[in-house]
Amino acid sequence: MSVIRPSVLVSVVLVVLSACTTVQVTKPPVATPKPVEGPKEMLRPTSFAALPGWDRDDLREAIPAFLSSCEVLIKKPNWKEPCAIARDVDANSEKAARTFFEAFFIPYQVINADGTDTGLVTGYYEPLLRGARRRGGPYQVPLYRTPDDLLTIDLGSVYPELKHMRLRGRLVGNKVLPYLSRAEMTQSKFLAGKELLWVDDPIEAFFLQVQGSGRVQLADTKETVRVAFADQNGYPYKSIGRYLVDKGEMTLDQASAQNIRAWFAANPARQQELLNANPSYVFFREEKLADPSKGPKGALGVPLTPQRSIAVDPQFIPLGVPVFLATTQPGKDAPLQRLMLAQDTGGAIRSAIRADYFWGFGPGAAENAGKMKQRGMMWVLLPKLGEKPDISRQLTENREGSPR
Repeated sequence: MSVIRPSVLVSVVLVVLSACTTVQVTKPPVATPKPVEGPKEMLRPTSFAALPGWDRDDLREAIPAFLSSCEVLIKKPNWKEPCAIARDVDANSEKAARTFFEAFFIPYQVINADGTDTGLVTGYYEPLLRGARRRGGPYQVPLYRTPDDLLTIDLGSVYPELKHMRLRGRLVGNKVLPYLSRAEMTQSKFLAGKELLWVDDPIEAFFLQVQGSGRVQLADTKETVRVAFADQNGYPYKSIGRYLVDKGEMTLDQASAQNIRAWFAANPARQQELLNANPSYVFFREEKLADPSKGPKGALGVPLTPQRSIAVDPQFIPLGVPVFLATTQPGKDAPLQRLMLAQDTGGAIRSAIRADYFWGFGPGAAENAGKMKQRGMMWVLLPKLGEKPDISRQLTENREGSPR
């Protein structure tokens, strides 16, 4: 992967945004982007008593995920103290865990740009695919590594207000062009030689890209490896479920992963049409599966914790922070209210109150993730500033006693 020089960044941005294929690299004047207008308060301070279900969540389960976030957060001044104290919290005491979070944090309700306080909550998981290192037999579908000619343009390095935003493209002669779309890649041999692994199912390969990472059981070497997100071709994610809804193939309520798979099975001749409806394409890198009990690394750079990690939009929610999520179980009205950690991002996660709930690995995780399309509310927990009470005894007093 290459990073384009700042001297040509402006012209690259214009070319990629307009999707031109013939514009020369020049230096036209560019106005600084205007910030998006929104409500005065997108984070509204409140109390823990106002969080629905806060008193029923077993916060012991959130401590390990929080400590994972602290591997990154502890480098920030306001997080040094809570991250240091968290190491001494009695992991067996729910009371100690609750005391810790309530003593060191203030909850802030997240508000959308339009002033509303609810948003979409979906789910994702780590899938298992069957594959091989070499093409042959049923293994005819490639997973690609990042191409050498993919340029990544970090807009935040020039415009701080565009932090976490990147554009991708490729340099052809003296022209910067958008990178190839999914359809263009599948209709050409442009990526020949960049195959990482081969798998046996194009539909599962597509859903692997949607999830962002997964495991592949290799038939030829008898090993299971993890394939992790490496990069993306720069096109925005487009929902194939929405495509089917717009085409009248199913209703919005029916647009689950399970029903989309059923549609693929019933319409094999239209398979590529539906896949190409999402121009976004994900590239992978191989990782050793040292500990199968741990999830893949998210955008924060730490392993995800099943049912305690979520993906968020980092333009609104800082990566690593605790987030209390109040939503419902997949396809049901039963409450799902628990403290999560914002440890990942996603191509479809684009607004303040928008979360993707990590269910973990296995058939049950896949089932829940495929059905999850709920409404939810979010509260960000940020460190208290100033003097805090000495609660060290409360955090450790039950270390030799009852788990509760």
